[in-house]
Amino acid sequence: MKLFHNVMLHVSVASVFIMTAWAVFFYWAIIDEVNDEVDDSLEDYSENLIIRYLNGEEMPSLNNGSNNQFYMYDVSDDYANTYNHITYRDEMVYIDEKLEYEPARILVNIFKTDEGYKELVVYTPTIDKLDLQRAILGWIIALYVGLLFILLLLNIWIFRRNMKPLYVLLSWFNKYKIGNDIVPLENKSNITEFKKLYHAVTMSVERNEKLFEQQKLFIGNASHEMQTPLAICLNRLEMLMDDETLTEKQMEEIAKTHQTLENITRMNKSLLLLCKIENGQYADVKMICINSLLEQYIETFQEVYEYKNISISYLPENTFDVEMNESLAIMMVTNLLKNAFVHNIDGGEIKVKVSGKSFSVASTGDFQLDSSQIFTRFYQGSKKEGSTGLGLSLVNTICKAAGLKISYQFNERMHIFTVSR
Repeated sequence: MKLFHNVMLHVSVASVFIMTAWAVFFYWAIIDEVNDEVDDSLEDYSENLIIRYLNGEEMPSLNNGSNNQFYMYDVSDDYANTYNHITYRDEMVYIDEKLEYEPARILVNIFKTDEGYKELVVYTPTIDKLDLQRAILGWIIALYVGLLFILLLLNIWIFRRNMKPLYVLLSWFNKYKIGNDIVPLENKSNITEFKKLYHAVTMSVERNEKLFEQQKLFIGNASHEMQTPLAICLNRLEMLMDDETLTEKQMEEIAKTHQTLENITRMNKSLLLLCKIENGQYADVKMICINSLLEQYIETFQEVYEYKNISISYLPENTFDVEMNESLAIMMVTNLLKNAFVHNIDGGEIKVKVSGKSFSVASTGDFQLDSSQIFTRFYQGSKKEGSTGLGLSLVNTICKAAGLKISYQFNERMHIFTVSR
C-alpha cells in the first residue's frame, strides 16, 4: 500500500469516529438546550396557574389559543406522597386543533390546597426528535463527505509539495545500477530528515561502489590465481600418465585425480561466472533473437545427441526476441541444451518449442525432480559423471539478470524447462 493511501485510510477511519462522537454530543446538546427552554416556559405557566387557582381567580380556557395546554384534577394523599411533586417527560399527545398526535413536553406538578392535593398537568408541543435525528444525520453525512474531499485535496497538495524529495530519491534509486556511472543526487529539501536520508543513501552508494570494485578485483585475482595452479596440476598428471613404468593401478588413480581436477576447474569457472553475472559485469545488452541461437547450437549439438541415439525436434511457432547480453544468451541456450543431453536416457528425445513470449526445452526422464531445489547451486537430482550441479543455477541467474523467468515441470515423462518474459 502506498504511503498516501495508508494516510488517507487512517484519516478516513479517524474522521468517522470523530464525526460520529461529535454528532451524538451535538444531538444531546441541542435536546438539552431545547428541553431547558421549554421547561422554563412550562414552569412559569404552571406557577401562574397555581397562583390563580389558590387566589380563587378564574382559570384560563383550555382552548386559549396558546401552545401551552393544561389539565387539573384531584389526587389522593397516598398518590401525592408516592410520586415526585414536579416531573418532566416527553410524550405523544393529541392536539384537538390539528386532529393528530404530536410530540410534547409535559410538566406534572402536584400541589396542596385547602381541600387536599391536586395534580396540574401542563404540556406544550415541542420538536420532533426523530426529525431532528434525521436532520443531524443528513448534515453530518454532508459535512463528512465535504471534509473528506477537502482532506483528500489537502493531502494531495501536502504530499506533492513536502514529499517530493522522497519520490525524487526513490526515482533516482530505481535507476541506479551498481558499476554504472552515477548521476549526482541533488538535495533541494530543507527538511532535516530528508537531508539525513540523502546523506545516508549517498554514503551507502559510495560504499557499495568501493566494495563492488574490490569484489571485481578479487574475482579477477581469484580466477587467475586458482586456474593457473589447477592447469599446472593437470599438465603434470598428463605427463605422469605418459610414463610407461606406471602400473595399471597407478594409472587408474592418476586418471581419477585428473578427472577430479577437471571437475574442480569447471566448477571454479562456473562459480566465478555466477559472481560476475550477479555483480552486473555483463551490462552490455542488445536485442537477441533466441530462435537464431537455438538453430545454431542445435546443429552444433547434433553429433553429440546422436552419440546416445537421442532424437531432437525443433518447433518455432513464432520469434522470441529479448534484450540481454549476447554472451549470457548463448550461455543460457547452451546450458539448457547440454542439460537436456546429460540428464537424458539412451534413445530418448528432446523437444524445443519457441513462441512469441517464451521458449522451452523438454527432455526424456524417468522421474520428477524437486522443483523447489532444481535451480539451487550444486543440486543434482541424479548424479551424472562430470556434472557440477551449477548449470541450471547459472541459467536461473542469467534469467534474473535479463528480467526473464524460468520454470520447471514434469509431464508425460518429460522434463520441461520454460523461459518466459
